[in-house]
Amino acid sequence: MPAPITRYARSGDVHLAYQVVGEGPRDLVFALDWASHLEVLWEQPFVQELVLSLARFSRVIWFDMRGVGLSDRVLESAPEDWIDDVAAVMDAAGSQRAALVAHGHASQMALMAAATHPDRIESLVLMNGFARFSRADDYPAGIPAEAGELLLGQVADTWGRGTMAGFLGPSVAANPGMTDWYSRLERFTASPGTAQAKMRTILELDVREVLPLVTAPTLVIQNTGDAYVRAGHGRFLAEHIDGARLLERDSGDHWPVPEPDLLVAIEEFITGSRVEEPEVDRVLTTVLFMDVVGSTERVSELGDRRWQALLDQFVSTVDRQLQTHRGELVDRSGDGILATFDGPARAIRCAWGIRDDVQRVGLDVRSGLHTGEVTQRNRDVAGIAVHIGARVSELAGAGEVLVTRTVRDLVAGSGIAFDDRGEFPLKGVPERWELYATSN
Repeated sequence: MPAPITRYARSGDVHLAYQVVGEGPRDLVFALDWASHLEVLWEQPFVQELVLSLARFSRVIWFDMRGVGLSDRVLESAPEDWIDDVAAVMDAAGSQRAALVAHGHASQMALMAAATHPDRIESLVLMNGFARFSRADDYPAGIPAEAGELLLGQVADTWGRGTMAGFLGPSVAANPGMTDWYSRLERFTASPGTAQAKMRTILELDVREVLPLVTAPTLVIQNTGDAYVRAGHGRFLAEHIDGARLLERDSGDHWPVPEPDLLVAIEEFITGSRVEEPEVDRVLTTVLFMDVVGSTERVSELGDRRWQALLDQFVSTVDRQLQTHRGELVDRSGDGILATFDGPARAIRCAWGIRDDVQRVGLDVRSGLHTGEVTQRNRDVAGIAVHIGARVSELAGAGEVLVTRTVRDLVAGSGIAFDDRGEFPLKGVPERWELYATSN
C-alpha cells in the first residue's frame, strides 16, 4: 500500500506529524513507543500490517509524539502538554471522540489524556505500557537504578546502529533487513543526545497518580516475556485502573507484532462485539504497484475537472485489465494502485495493458513488480515482498514496467523480453537487487 500522507497538527507552538489510515465507522488514535518516525515505520511490513488491521474496523489517526520523528524536536516540555497534543491531533483530523491505543512510553501520554478528557476518549488500550519505568520501594516492577544508568550509556553509545532490534522484537529479529530498518528508525527518531535525554526523562517520569482517574473502559495487554517492559508493569496498570481488563500473552516481544490473537482482542474490545480470528494465509504472490507519473504537474496543467476525468478513465482501465488478467485489487489510493496476481506473467501483461490503454488518453504510469511470500489477512496483504514491490515501483520511469530478478526467472519461456537495468539498493531491504525492464 502507498505510504499515507503526512499532515501536521498544531498544539500550541508545536507541530505534530500525523497520518490518517482507513475510513472505518469509528475513530482510533494510535501512538507507538517513543522511537517513532511515521514514514520510516511505514516501511516495515509488520507495522503496516498492524495499522492496516486496525483500519479494518476504524479510521486510524496515528502520530509522532512531540520531540521525536517528524514532529517538532522540542527539548523541553511538560507531561501535561501531552493532553493538549492528543486533543490537537484529534481536532486536526476532525475527530470528536475516539478509542486511544498506545504502546510503551506512549501509554503514559494516553493515561493522562484519558484521565483529563473522558468526554473524548471512549476506550483505552495499553500495549506493553507502564505508568512508571524506574524501580521504587513501592514499585518493584521497574528497572533498577544501575540498569537504568547502563541503558542511558547504551543509548548514547550505540544509537543509530539498531542493536536493540533483537531485544525489542525477538520474534521478527531474523526477518531480512530488520536491524538495518531499526537503525534507520533510531536515526530518524532523534540524535543520540536527544535520545539519551528522552530516555532519562522516561526514567524520571511517574504518572501513577492519574490511574484512579481513568474512567474509560481499559484493556491492558502485556507480553509476559517482554524483557524491556516486564510483566509487573501491566499487572500494576490493570490493578490500579478501575475495571481494567488484563490480557497477558505468551510473547517475548516488546514491539506490538500483529499476531492474530492480539488483533482480535483489540478489535473485540473496541467494537464491543465478538469477532472471529482473521484468516491468515502465507502464499506466493506477485505484487504490482502502479501510479500515474507527474500527477501534480498534470493537475496544474489541466485543471481539476479534466484531471478527474482522466483519473476516472485510469480507474476503469485498471478494473478492466485486472479482470482480464485475473488480478485482485488490494488498495487504490488516488492515482496509485496495489494489486496481486497468482502468476508473474499475467501481472506483467496486465501492467502493459493498463500502460498502453492510458497512454492513448495522455497519461503515463510507472509499475514495479516482485514475486514472493506474502501474508494475506482477509483482503489485505503484508510482508517483505510487498515492501520490495513498492521500492521497485519508485525506481521505474514513465511507461516502464520494472521487475526484480525473481520475476524474470519465474517467467522464463513466456516470450517476455527483459532489459537489464543493473543493481540497485532498495530502501529498508538488505543487499542490492537486480532489476529489469520488460518489453513486449
